[in-house]
Amino acid sequence: MKSYRSAAAQAGIALCAALSAGLAQAQALPPRIAHSKIIKIGVNAIYPPMEYLDPESGKLVGFDIDLATALAKQLGVTVAWQEAGFDQLLPSLTTGRIDIILSALNDSPARRETADFIDYLNSGVQFYTSVARRDINQPADLCGKTVGTSRSTSFPGDVRSWSDSHCVAAAKPAIRVEGTNDNAAARSELKQGRLDAAAQGSETVPYVSALEPGVFKSIGTPFGGVQHGIACMKSDAPLRNALLAAFKQLLANGTYGALIGKWNLQASAVRQAAVNGVPSP
Repeated sequence: MKSYRSAAAQAGIALCAALSAGLAQAQALPPRIAHSKIIKIGVNAIYPPMEYLDPESGKLVGFDIDLATALAKQLGVTVAWQEAGFDQLLPSLTTGRIDIILSALNDSPARRETADFIDYLNSGVQFYTSVARRDINQPADLCGKTVGTSRSTSFPGDVRSWSDSHCVAAAKPAIRVEGTNDNAAARSELKQGRLDAAAQGSETVPYVSALEPGVFKSIGTPFGGVQHGIACMKSDAPLRNALLAAFKQLLANGTYGALIGKWNLQASAVRQAAVNGVPSP
């Protein structure tokens, strides 16, 4: 009987602790979210495997979608997705149409002027080309060639910077950067022979290569390492802190690792949470 009481007491203590933790986290949310139990998240669903529309169901799927759902569950709220063009995500955040952005958005110093970022995935820029291009096998082979990449991202500037450092500085012709509507357009133009190569996030190239085996090959290793971050307004510290606490719990309880494995993103996983590039113990 004594051992039964002890086990019951321990279970009661654990339950109270869990309820207290949940209550504290709910109280930390901004009133608009705590009362509505809804968090509005901006997403540009054209970037598999991070976020995209399932061709069969038409539903949003991807790593970011799963991560947002797990975070919302941890916070006791539901997600209201707000789809928008990539260049409209930050304006939507600053005008209050959305609460956060969770859409493979790079945490950069320029963007930190407006928003705080909870960093959740490592990324970099990856060159790739068609396997038929036997003349392109290493990054230096791209000097003087045309490389396509989404114009709405930081990739065009990243490629130009790489070209200045590795082509122009070596007295070789610069890379010609061709801005495309999105990464899918770059891949299409590459297959059509209108581009010599393309560049996109390192976490996405293995995925698209697996979808079309034998079509693409990576060139070199990723460069310009950055992190994807969940963007919140700097003035919304309560929401940032609540999301940070929830993300830490997902790291600790194995949920984050399970999602990383599901989407085959092991090479991009973070080991701990960070805010604006600074580790948060």
